[in-house]
Amino acid sequence: MGNTIQSVRGFSDLLPDQTPLWRHVEGILTGVLDRYGYREIRLPQLEKTELFARTIGEVTDIVEKEMYTFEDRNGDSLSLRPEGTAGCVRACMQHGLLHNQQPRLWYTGSMFRHERPQKGRLRQFHQIGAEVFGLSGPDIDAELIIMTARMLRELGLDHVELQLNTLGTAEGRRRYREALVGFLGGHRAALDDDSQRRLDTNPLRILDSKNPETQRLLDAAPVLSDFLDDESRKHFEGLKSLLDRAGVAYRVNPRLVRGLDYYGRTVFEWVTDRLGAQGTVCAGGRYDALVEQLGGRPTPAVGFALGLERIVALVEELGLAPQQRELDVYMVVAGDRAQEAALVLAERLRDALPGLRLQMHCGGGSFKSQFKRADRSGARFAVVLAEDELARGQVGLKDLRDGGEQHAVGREELPGLLATGLDE
Repeated sequence: MGNTIQSVRGFSDLLPDQTPLWRHVEGILTGVLDRYGYREIRLPQLEKTELFARTIGEVTDIVEKEMYTFEDRNGDSLSLRPEGTAGCVRACMQHGLLHNQQPRLWYTGSMFRHERPQKGRLRQFHQIGAEVFGLSGPDIDAELIIMTARMLRELGLDHVELQLNTLGTAEGRRRYREALVGFLGGHRAALDDDSQRRLDTNPLRILDSKNPETQRLLDAAPVLSDFLDDESRKHFEGLKSLLDRAGVAYRVNPRLVRGLDYYGRTVFEWVTDRLGAQGTVCAGGRYDALVEQLGGRPTPAVGFALGLERIVALVEELGLAPQQRELDVYMVVAGDRAQEAALVLAERLRDALPGLRLQMHCGGGSFKSQFKRADRSGARFAVVLAEDELARGQVGLKDLRDGGEQHAVGREELPGLLATGLDE
């Protein structure tokens, strides 16, 4: 490619033959959110680094190794957002959305993490997330999970499993962390390198290790459920009962901890075995301490995020991508006067047939070359306008898919003929 500039590693283009599937997926997901009464909020991609250090946790892998952080011209430390919850909380606090309110919000957009690019994991990736504030009971946890189940069902995705856990309170996690570190400290040499590092910084993430030897060692380790308080147990039992009543199947995974420090009590993930190592397509949980952690009043909160790259990949893997809709009409034009008239005619057809997918040929060329373009476009019909047709008040109409002849039709009858032909 010589000196041609390429995209940055881990930052991918979405090309025109890919975007229809993305729009299909996004339309279903955001449509479900709208039907449940969630409202969209649009958040900046750039935030003060302090926001993520205080919310995600300074000793997490994200803040330590993965954030895109830099100083701007004023000397302020800024970061591209690695996730959406912290910015949503900041916006709600800044704009008074939490005062005597219980907002249910959703957002979508790019997130950024400097990870090793692989299938299903890019440095710029896309999420759709939802957050709810001011509600502390298991009923809203259940609604969020039931809503994600509906999203996946409406996409046709049945190769997914819901995993649940509860992390209890901060005090319970502190006591469990001490017990876990005490146990694993005696087996440090048996841990993989990442787990040895996490033992001193973020030991609960060791439960998430994919290393088989570490997982076998964890079989004998203390379990978080032994350190739960009664209220957390009651909350979790209430959630499971509601999911049972709603017919949402799940598996309790006692090692599910999530990678962000702000989670407490409910955590959940939808996982699949059809995407290799990157099997989590949706994840979330409760973060009741986060608003207070950022200086606000104590406010219960719960949310989730869906990874769009992984959802789209799963739709493709299962053969569920809808057939792309091609053009309806390609307009073939010859002559300067015909070109002017064609622009007007194209707009009249778009007015008469809302939703019509019509492309007009521009740039000149012979009839033969234009018809080749019309055929390659996938359009059902070619509408032909040349000087002769213009003088007679007619256009040519040709069905490009049945091999039939071109017919001369009046311009006034053209919308009706197209409507009838496209309905067949």
